Amino acid sequence: MLTNNNSNKMFFLFILFFSTLISISSNSWFGCWIGLEINLLSFIPLISNSKNLLSVETSLKYFLTQSLASINFLFMILIKFSLLKNFNMNNIISIMMNSSLLMKMGSAPFHFWFPNIVEGLSWMNNFMLMTWQKISPMILLSYYFNKNFLIFMIIMNLIIGSLGGLNQTSLRKLLAFSSINNLGWMIFSIMISENLWLFYFLIYSMMIFMMISLFFLMNMYFMNQLFINNMNFFIKLNLLINFLSLGGLPPFMGFMPKWIIINFLLINKFYFLTFIFMMTSLIIIYYYIRIIYSSFMFNYFKMKWVNLLMKNNMSLINLSSFISISSMILSTFIFM
Repeated sequence: MLTNNNSNKMFFLFILFFSTLISISSNSWFGCWIGLEINLLSFIPLISNSKNLLSVETSLKYFLTQSLASINFLFMILIKFSLLKNFNMNNIISIMMNSSLLMKMGSAPFHFWFPNIVEGLSWMNNFMLMTWQKISPMILLSYYFNKNFLIFMIIMNLIIGSLGGLNQTSLRKLLAFSSINNLGWMIFSIMISENLWLFYFLIYSMMIFMMISLFFLMNMYFMNQLFINNMNFFIKLNLLINFLSLGGLPPFMGFMPKWIIINFLLINKFYFLTFIFMMTSLIIIYYYIRIIYSSFMFNYFKMKWVNLLMKNNMSLINLSSFISISSMILSTFIFM
């Protein structure tokens, strides 16, 4: 039974990767829409679990929101290319198509489904939702976008992503709002250059993987677990580096792509946008430092199951710590 279940997961995972390639390599909008639909139908079996009611509810919510965005996207494609060829509605159509793709990514102000769904998923499914599931909509967004509308959406992402994480106690929701904020940076990077977006996306994926793998190995889901568990110094250092890197503090690895984007903004005299980018990053760094400071200061006794779990996964946790520290050293040399 277990082997059958794993083979099903592997099959749907292969279809998930393949559907993204269909979507981004298609030469027609209808082909892109088909790729997005296959992607949706292959992701739902991966996140649903019949033994967990919350997982079933999450997969249903995900299906409904993604279906709504897909219907809107298909309707706009039909209007653009067949029904209203003679009417000049390009601005409205581009805004509606962009809105559909932003809703698929969980971008603000269409983000209300995103933290709720993240809360009902496992850590590895969250990693896929925050990274791989953003590739297709982001690439399609770069093909046909309304510049003024996207700049407004970027500002919304930055503000909601930074303020939304202030009062969170769940680590999954905290990373969800962090993902919304980073989405603002990614949308602006893809407006500049696809290579810059790819660079930002790879670094962001690496940082999120480091965070999620650490939480997964230590079975952490809520913030108070960071204070209750008497972790050793290397794990705390790993958390410090990863959180500050995710916030974009120099000289950590996460600062590099943000530095390139801010440099571009200043060269092109987008001073107001630069101010918003920097202030929202400061808010995020503030609550990351607040979490890390508390976990460094509090020192409770270990529970037996925590001790056992950490012994089993200590080699993987140490490897994660080594990668985090080496990436910080490497990025420091690059800035020098």
